[in-house]
Amino acid sequence: MKMLHVCIRVMDLEKSLSFYKEALGLIETRRKEFPEHEFSLVYLSDVEGGYELELTYNYHPEKPYELGNGFSHIAVGTKDLEGSHAKHKEMGYEVTPLKGLPGEAPHYYFVTDPDGYKVEVIKED
Repeated sequence: MKMLHVCIRVMDLEKSLSFYKEALGLIETRRKEFPEHEFSLVYLSDVEGGYELELTYNYHPEKPYELGNGFSHIAVGTKDLEGSHAKHKEMGYEVTPLKGLPGEAPHYYFVTDPDGYKVEVIKED
């Protein structure tokens, strides 16, 4: 088996694309439109490709999706943790302070996307 993608449902496709492209640097790899069924699928990945994030946009959603209590977060890596942290704060996104596991130096934080999904940003060595 090979990991292919994870899917999240989004309320506003353009806001979500802006977040994942501008805040996290992901690129759109492909898009599938199904106007007769009133939904779109947009796939994003990092520069290296491979594993993808699928944004599912159902036309005219009536209310925000319930994220539930089973899903926790998506994780991405960065070489410049402090720079990314400052950028996400400057962009106006909800950002936690830098954190570390007990007994460890801070090496991650969370930023929240437009739909409330948490994205963990982890410092890569």
